[in-house]
Amino acid sequence: MRIKSILIAAALMLFISACSSAGDLREQRERTLGRQTGDILVGVAWPFADRNEGFREGLELALEEINQKGVLGSRMKLLQKDDQSSVTEGLTIAQSFANNPALTAVIGHRSSVVTVPASKVYDNAGLLMLAPSSTAPGLTAAGMDRVFRLIPDDNQIGSTMAKYAQSKGYRNMAIFYTNDEYGRGLANSFEDGAKATGIQIVDRLSDYRDLDALRRAMDKWKLLGVDAIFLAEVMPAGAAFLADLRKVGMQVPVIGGDGLDTAALAEVAGSAADNTVVASIFNPTAAGDTVQHFVQAYKSKYNEEPRKWAAQGYDALKLLAYALEKAGSRQPSKLANVLNQTKGWQGVSGLHTFDADGNVRDMPIILKQLRGASFQYLN
Repeated sequence: MRIKSILIAAALMLFISACSSAGDLREQRERTLGRQTGDILVGVAWPFADRNEGFREGLELALEEINQKGVLGSRMKLLQKDDQSSVTEGLTIAQSFANNPALTAVIGHRSSVVTVPASKVYDNAGLLMLAPSSTAPGLTAAGMDRVFRLIPDDNQIGSTMAKYAQSKGYRNMAIFYTNDEYGRGLANSFEDGAKATGIQIVDRLSDYRDLDALRRAMDKWKLLGVDAIFLAEVMPAGAAFLADLRKVGMQVPVIGGDGLDTAALAEVAGSAADNTVVASIFNPTAAGDTVQHFVQAYKSKYNEEPRKWAAQGYDALKLLAYALEKAGSRQPSKLANVLNQTKGWQGVSGLHTFDADGNVRDMPIILKQLRGASFQYLN
């Protein structure tokens, strides 16, 4: 992990140095966009080929609706790139977007391990960045003034799941987590929240060699009286852990973060995932004209019900269009000022209010429980 971190840091410094040597891209971008006419260009970076899950469809539905009326008398145009969930590819895309002074904003990336280093490239180049899926607290911890998170962060999700665990009467819990920025951040946030509610975290585990090693860990957890497990993982690894957990005879309840909020959980883990409770940020059955318009329009266009990444793609572009109209400008500095002052903007995933660091507030965290092959909403 240390070697990987050093390589990522070295690549990031190379990208930022390249930007700096080209002059002040922030000022160049502001000047270019201050006099630009024609299409409003927006970069999008996402693992479309392997982990799209409706994100592109949500974006394209929003784009279609926005361009029916136009924004500031122009049309929006998306420049879509597949980052393959790779830091290297993500930074390459980030550099290409940064080098384009006609680009107004970027929407992406999916994974926090890609988004966090890429955000520094965008910030250096003066681009507005809307992050629809990255929950790692580190994304907004560096004081960058044009980075906005459109999803509750790990601190909010961890605290919510800890309160749920308390409501279920769990007293001794263990944590299994992926050893990356997402997993560590969510595990730490849940542990802090759990301790605050009186729950004891008796152990943390991030890896096991085989079922025998996991069986030994589970034997220890049983001796320690573990009555529930918090899972800070993403798919498909999260489903694999659940399947292995049941194979070694551990039948305690499992709750997890938003990384498990996908239909693939049941598809991959089968009955082993039954009754797993996960965090989410979109409820297609929620009342309200905004949500129901989106659900009906999405079903009409794609003949399926939208999931959370479709909602996030849709909200990201709609929020950007709102900021453009409100600012009366394409310049990222003015768009950032609008978002900083945004209070209670209604998206299909809920209300959006941004704090001084660019984190979304007021957005509901929804709990879902897998029953059979489908999720049921708990709140």
